[in-house]
Amino acid sequence: MQKVLVTGGAGFIGSHLCAFLLSQNYQVICLDNFLSGRKVNIKAHESNSNFSLIEYDITKPIDAIASKLEAIDFIFHLASPASPNKYSKTSYLSNPIETLSVNSFGTHQLLDLALKNKSRFLYASSSEVYGDPSISPQVESYFGNVNPNGPRSVYDEGKRFGEAITMAFVRKYDVDARIVRIFNTYGPNMREDDGRVVSNFIIQALQNKPLTIYGKGDQTRSFSYVSDTVSGLIKTMFTDGQKGGVFNIGNPIEKTILEFATLIKELTGSKVDFVYEDLPQDDPKQRKPDISNAKDRLGYVPSVTLEEGLKKTIEYFNKSV
Repeated sequence: MQKVLVTGGAGFIGSHLCAFLLSQNYQVICLDNFLSGRKVNIKAHESNSNFSLIEYDITKPIDAIASKLEAIDFIFHLASPASPNKYSKTSYLSNPIETLSVNSFGTHQLLDLALKNKSRFLYASSSEVYGDPSISPQVESYFGNVNPNGPRSVYDEGKRFGEAITMAFVRKYDVDARIVRIFNTYGPNMREDDGRVVSNFIIQALQNKPLTIYGKGDQTRSFSYVSDTVSGLIKTMFTDGQKGGVFNIGNPIEKTILEFATLIKELTGSKVDFVYEDLPQDDPKQRKPDISNAKDRLGYVPSVTLEEGLKKTIEYFNKSV
């Protein structure tokens, strides 16, 4: 039985990835320090003999847990704060040094582990490496438009460094590593306070509070349901011959924030109004992935419609609001 390490495995996307890998009879090691991940996300796996949890901070030296990380076949590195909510204790804005560290030193340690074990390695990067893009849709060859010292830079530049050191290990040590740039993803197991537009709008609508729109609402996003994002991660990792590959993973259907807010109102049956606030610094005006590379090389095609995915997500949040 092949052994898979998932860092950030108790997080939103990581928990779904762990569940899928277990369904395919892999031995799964979830490594998480629970800065933003939650034990409730992986509670269903506690009784599974193929699942084990290591509660540890990957920004600390991993010598202390080295005996638990032997004979690893695959490493999915998803560990990192990802929330843009400045009011949340789990966001990258509240944890700037931790965010930079997990994407730099943490990534370095895991790449060393991959080299030692001859593991295949996947680095979970982000569409944020494109910054506030000057082209749309965004294609992997685009270098991006990132403010290197703005408030969002700890995440944006952290991910860009993670990509750089991953490719350095590919070129210098021939490590079989791949990079995915994950675009806006939503679905069950999201935190209510993560600050993402999907959870913000759904929670506000379910609580009969006005939906907060930043700017005029004409900025665009492309939303991928979590099962489609996990499918992209799986295809990237397990498709042979993709060493050094960089892939956009997301859904290319583009919506303005105002269109999206209107859809949330319709699906929740909410009658609340919109309130408008200033656009945050460096907030991207467009997000639309060009996924032709992943489609052609990996056979990746998202299948869950926005309405279908939102209904499942609303049902999930409705249980906790």
